[in-house]
Amino acid sequence: MFETGLLSGKRILVTGGGSGLGAAMGRRFLELGAELVICGRKVDRLEAAASVMQQQTGGKVTTIGCDIRDGAAVDAMMDQIWREAPLDILVNNAAATFIAQSEHLSFRAADAILAPTLHGAMYCTLAAGKRWIEGKHRGVVLSILSTSTITGRAFTVPSAMAKSAMLAMTKSLAVEWGPRGVRTVAIAPGPFPTAGATGQLRPEGRDEGWTSRNPMGRTGEHRELADLASFLVSDRAGYINGEMVVIDGGAHLRSSGAEDLLRWTDAQWAEQRAARTKG
Repeated sequence: MFETGLLSGKRILVTGGGSGLGAAMGRRFLELGAELVICGRKVDRLEAAASVMQQQTGGKVTTIGCDIRDGAAVDAMMDQIWREAPLDILVNNAAATFIAQSEHLSFRAADAILAPTLHGAMYCTLAAGKRWIEGKHRGVVLSILSTSTITGRAFTVPSAMAKSAMLAMTKSLAVEWGPRGVRTVAIAPGPFPTAGATGQLRPEGRDEGWTSRNPMGRTGEHRELADLASFLVSDRAGYINGEMVVIDGGAHLRSSGAEDLLRWTDAQWAEQRAARTKG
């Protein structure tokens, strides 16, 4: 199934594609023949990631500095991309989250999660969809969600809300845009450790029993997620529309992933808030 040319001729934008799962997916897309565009706020990180990807795969990678929380900036980015050629695939990967007691969340802290995770994904989706439909060009939107869309998740409420809203967007646009040649699909990953997310969600002092609670006895490998993403955005998955695929080893069937935090003391939470403020 994963022949070299699976994604040949496809132009793919991955938001937050300079690190973590975004970079893992981008690298796999290149291996399968795609042309890659990655965007983010930290241009130096993007350029460093692009250099490594190009050396590893020989593929073409374009970097664009963009704060997807700004709708006008997203529109300008899409104009820049389309001046060369239309996109074929958008991967909504950029997101933000951290653990917190919800009653201690400030409006600003909640917005810091909702803005990139929900608003940014919506801005990118609408900007790409508008151009696809106007140009009668077929397109695919893949959104990276979370199993919190199924279970809910205490102590990351803004993130769970944002991911659930993105699932609603995926299902709604599947019906609205499907007849116009645009597919919308989603992935809900379980534990796939990355430097950024792990630091925010698994601070020192938190129970590290990820593997013991997972029915498969391990966390996910980035290549596994990248392979699933590659299939879903490919023409081989052309009849999959409006669906979310879970890849978590069955972990959500046992736990939402937040139960250990119910045992945290007030002192532990105070220490966590102080650490986040310093960071």
